[in-house]
Amino acid sequence: MKREQLSFLADNPFYTKRFACYVGRRCRQATIKDIADELRLDWDTVKTLEMQYMRAQLAKAGTPASKAIGIDEISIRKGHTYRIVVSDLIRRRPIWFGGEDRSQASMAQFYQWLGEDKARGIRLAVMDMWKPFRNAAHEHAPQAAILFDKFHIMRHLGEALDKVRKSEYARLSGKHRRYIKGQKYTLLSHRENLTLEGRRALKTLLTANKRLNTAYLLKESFGQLWDYEREVWARRFFENWRASLKWQRLGPYEKFANMIDRHWDGIAAYCRPENKVSLGFVEGLNNKIRVIQRRAYGLSDEEYLRLKILTCMLPPL
Repeated sequence: MKREQLSFLADNPFYTKRFACYVGRRCRQATIKDIADELRLDWDTVKTLEMQYMRAQLAKAGTPASKAIGIDEISIRKGHTYRIVVSDLIRRRPIWFGGEDRSQASMAQFYQWLGEDKARGIRLAVMDMWKPFRNAAHEHAPQAAILFDKFHIMRHLGEALDKVRKSEYARLSGKHRRYIKGQKYTLLSHRENLTLEGRRALKTLLTANKRLNTAYLLKESFGQLWDYEREVWARRFFENWRASLKWQRLGPYEKFANMIDRHWDGIAAYCRPENKVSLGFVEGLNNKIRVIQRRAYGLSDEEYLRLKILTCMLPPL
């Protein structure tokens, strides 16, 4: 007995490819449960059809020869379980999801997947200051310039500011503490993102505490480092910024400045015209991935998560 293959049927023979595409497009804006309820289908059926749709998207997109890549890790569950996400910064889409952790061996899997020829074509790798990522890039794409992500660096500075806030809270007592208590979000947020009430609270806090005021102004000014187009100017700005820490008794900031000095080459690389890429894409992708994870809360299928991440920036079929 021979079974005839019909080209218009989906992997699930009870549905057509056209219907699978419709389900896949709907699942880009809604959860599996919502679509299952709307179409009166089984939950597993909707998931299977969506995964078929996403695989078709990836097959159509192909494997790009990336010139600039962004590397980051995401936590997929509690207990420090990480996976690596690599993005094409020029095409502005994730291209690889994998690894068992954030080790050099896991990072090497990406370059093996990409192939030697395409790895030799990478001219820029944007990442945080995690050493295994750097080592893997030096080994498999030695011609690529290493650029440390601005948002990760600013996050370190935000953590330093929070340590100053905690130390000031511990140093003070009585009524002087009330200006600091509960103001972590207000202090670490960009001023333009605060509500009118938040801006008033920030103004009151900075007026009441001179050391926090100094630390806040130093944090806000440090972002200018990425505006310079020549490394010598950027270095002069950094040296002036570091010199302004003298006598301020801001220990966390001094540790941050030493860290920047140790990793200077990967920061100054942004001054070169050929390395001017959108540094906000990787951070925006991380926010999108967090939304995907919230929607798929409780879903333990890692292959489904991989497909969702890799197709989240692709056009619909």
